[in-house]
Amino acid sequence: MKLIIGISGASGIIYGVRLLEVLKRINIETHLIFTPIVEKILEQETSLKKQDLLLLANYCYEINDLAAAISSGSFITHGMIIIPCSMKTLAGISCGYSDNLLLRAADVTLKEKRPLIIVPRETPLRKIHLENMLSLANEGVTILPAMPGFYINPKTIDDIINHIVGKVLDVLKINHDWYQRWKC
Repeated sequence: MKLIIGISGASGIIYGVRLLEVLKRINIETHLIFTPIVEKILEQETSLKKQDLLLLANYCYEINDLAAAISSGSFITHGMIIIPCSMKTLAGISCGYSDNLLLRAADVTLKEKRPLIIVPRETPLRKIHLENMLSLANEGVTILPAMPGFYINPKTIDDIINHIVGKVLDVLKINHDWYQRWKC
């Protein structure tokens, strides 16, 4: 299995880091792209540096490398996850404005009818944010807000992070035990 992982400039970078850690652990090939501000957010929100992030992925691409393999529909993947996804990135995808590799890879994922999962990180939401999400949902994009379910009885922040990452894995039909399932 091959997945493209995008990380854009939104708070909640730990979700993207954890997803990369999990995918590495279960031997899923990852192709990483991130926006320039991610490096600063990574240092603000975690103890990690850019190099640590790069080591989590099998392949990493520069944001402006529009000649990268993942910019072509002939490069077969099993989908793409943007986690977290800023409203700027979400708007670019919604409008088909592919001026960088992250947006182009998302555009290719959509045109090739492959799964695209977006984990938006913004609150509160403006009407335009919701309209952009609806536009993408109407194209088949899974909008998976980073909203933890408290039925898992989280004890730590890691429990909350693992729940969201587990939900992403669920959408991709990847078996896991990253959170406790609902029990009646």
